[in-house]
Amino acid sequence: MLIKTYSSAVYGIKATTITVEVNISSGTQYFIVGLPDNAIKESTFRIESALQSAGLRMPRQKIVVNMAPADIRKEGSGYDLAIALGILAASEQINSRRLADYLILGELSLDGGVQAVTGVLPIAIQARKEGFKGIILPNANAREAAIVDDLLVYGIDHITEAIQLLHDDKPFSPITVDTRAEFLQHVNHYEFDFADVQGQEHIKRALEIAAAGGHNVILIGPPGAGKTMLAKRLPSILPPLNLHESLETTKIHSVAGKIAATASLMTVRPFRAPHHTVSDVALVGGGGNPQPGEISLAHNGVLFLDELPEFKRAVLEVLRQPLEERQITISRAKLTVDYPASFMLIASMNPCPCGYYNHPDKDCVCSQANVQRYLSKVSGPLLDRIDLHVEVTPVNFQELVNEKRAESSSVIRLRVEKARRRQEERFKASEIHNNAQMGSKKVREVCSLSQAGQNLLKNAMERLGLSARAYDRILKVSRTIADLANSEEIELEHLAEAIHYRSLDRASWAG
Repeated sequence: MLIKTYSSAVYGIKATTITVEVNISSGTQYFIVGLPDNAIKESTFRIESALQSAGLRMPRQKIVVNMAPADIRKEGSGYDLAIALGILAASEQINSRRLADYLILGELSLDGGVQAVTGVLPIAIQARKEGFKGIILPNANAREAAIVDDLLVYGIDHITEAIQLLHDDKPFSPITVDTRAEFLQHVNHYEFDFADVQGQEHIKRALEIAAAGGHNVILIGPPGAGKTMLAKRLPSILPPLNLHESLETTKIHSVAGKIAATASLMTVRPFRAPHHTVSDVALVGGGGNPQPGEISLAHNGVLFLDELPEFKRAVLEVLRQPLEERQITISRAKLTVDYPASFMLIASMNPCPCGYYNHPDKDCVCSQANVQRYLSKVSGPLLDRIDLHVEVTPVNFQELVNEKRAESSSVIRLRVEKARRRQEERFKASEIHNNAQMGSKKVREVCSLSQAGQNLLKNAMERLGLSARAYDRILKVSRTIADLANSEEIELEHLAEAIHYRSLDRASWAG
């Protein structure tokens, strides 16, 4: 008897429906075809044990399982439940009448329990798009799928519950999530706040500018000056995610299996801080079945690279293209996937191996050659793509013991949101959302300078030896500073402040 059930595979952040065809005929062998990987081939043993534990039987006949389309590689254990229910229906142990209404996901344990899978959100979106009545999946993934409207979501813990659901043996209530209420309830709940940081007002100002325009930042300073503390608080002053950004971010984390069982929707901007031993594949994504890397997990949020010169040179260089294109394309022989990667890069580094070059109180023990060698670990093309170079100096004792509470993140965020609204209005006719995303043509249109401003920038470029890319970066930052000042024009003071944030272009840093 031939029975069809339906499951799904995820490639990139898009799902493809997989038809699981099960045919039982005379004979004794078991075949799974349709380019299954080892995890799927091993499902035979999990399914047989699960059926026995549930008081059901594995047919002792010839069983052929075809996973269509047969020319697409299938990976993972999430097809176990669909195959098991197909075998039960084909052997007439359960009623197959309602199987076509549902998309079925879940890994089976030997005792019949149903384990969590990944990529549930894009799968649920595709199931609704293709007209499925509902989706049957592990309870651990139910809330994640339930944020998709007009789709019945049934979470189960055991294969017997799936059978009861298909037989209507007992009433099952679908899992429901009020997406908008869930989003509004948890938006902008951040663990860290700028009010906890004493002093460092000029660093906070630079991070406010970065947040207002979506600019990349590098913090250069001695150990213990507060670089990491400040970086961790950057997401708290970014504008809150809108619902579209929240869904897009959640899809990426769903594919990577980063959504907790109790969560349904990501409501705060992600903050990713990979260790400096990270590989280039882990950073940008990849693998046989390409998975999102750290830059995609930081989409719509912040990627923090602490101790930047300690990262391998090859790892840092792969960032150059995503920083410009805001997406990453991973190509394999039979598959190409695109992952979004629109993130803010914030990096930190010591100015030299010992950490005390240019320190106001402590002497540096490094030679000029060592300082030069240390700084050169970060390539010029990468530094060109970082808009703000900020020197971080140690906090003095008086600032540390000051009992006056610093300005909170919520107050700073209001100014950032106001500047972002100006940018949204400016770019409403294009796909650009903030100043950092402007191309060279758009920079020329919206960043016009007075004659005095042109002279100032010309002198700065000649003295600092800036590249054409750095020229554009300065104009973008000065436009953001003007937006924060609620100014239609870029004034001299805005331009001068933007030029100030090119520390690593100055000859004094390299000796």
